[in-house]
Amino acid sequence: MSALQKPSPKRPFIIPQFTASDYQSFFLAGAICCTLSHGAMTPIDVVKTRIQIDPTFKGLGFISGTRQVVSKEGARALLTGFGPTAVGYLVQGGAKFAGYEFWKKKFSEVAGDQETAIAHRTAIYLGAASIAEFFADILLTPLEATRIRLVSQRGYATGLVSGFTRLAREGGLRELYAGFLPILCKQIPYAIGQFTVNELCHEIVYRSMTPETRQNLSSTANFTIVLGSGITAGFAAAILSQPADTLLSQINKGHGPKGSMVYRLTTLAREAGFKGLFVGLGPRMIMTAGLVSSQFLMYGAIKKALGAPPGLEIHKESKI
Repeated sequence: MSALQKPSPKRPFIIPQFTASDYQSFFLAGAICCTLSHGAMTPIDVVKTRIQIDPTFKGLGFISGTRQVVSKEGARALLTGFGPTAVGYLVQGGAKFAGYEFWKKKFSEVAGDQETAIAHRTAIYLGAASIAEFFADILLTPLEATRIRLVSQRGYATGLVSGFTRLAREGGLRELYAGFLPILCKQIPYAIGQFTVNELCHEIVYRSMTPETRQNLSSTANFTIVLGSGITAGFAAAILSQPADTLLSQINKGHGPKGSMVYRLTTLAREAGFKGLFVGLGPRMIMTAGLVSSQFLMYGAIKKALGAPPGLEIHKESKI
């Protein structure tokens, strides 16, 4: 290139213009996939929560914990908290998936061109996941507080409506949102692991293929890529969010000293220690891998059934 030759202009970034109907489809697909996946995982979550906060379950693994729940309370106890789980993740899932699509597009528009967006793609994923999760958690927190009370305090209420009503009556708005800060500390790292790692896993796979190979992938190959990426993202989400998940269970059961939420969290974390913060990680990794992989599989299928467009991709197409 001669000294006087101008550099080639940056490629324009073709960004899809999603309509309000498209975002409604994203919301509906996210709502359905999250409520079905979280609802199906209720038994695992019951055992995981008991291991975290019930002294009689201390030192038990997932299988032995499940046996203890069934022997003491019957198999029906494994479905404790199903109502608030299903409803909570219905609204949270819709807001999270639609929000991620929205903010990823917005941040890509801010980047201005394809090269800049690709260079900062990880920051775009992180920002989109974090902001989408923040607003989704405003909807989730009261229902998550109700779920944890039902699971951790046997006999607290008979279901979602009675549990939510009792918690609101006895504690008011403050009690319903007592876990908002720890749930943010849990769900934002979770969303970062879920979306960012999933995007990067897809990128790694696609960069090993030619454009022709990718275009002609079979349905089985696509399924395998989505499943494998989702499982990996699920493991990352579980590990990143486990400490805050443990603290959230403690907060919603009323453990910890009086004072500000930051003081309560730091005190509980200090008392638990590093090892204590990761109690129940094994069952939760199993649960989260199933959750995240099934959500991405269902989300794509539901979007396709609704006629919604694919999400924006900003993957790097060639190796560095």
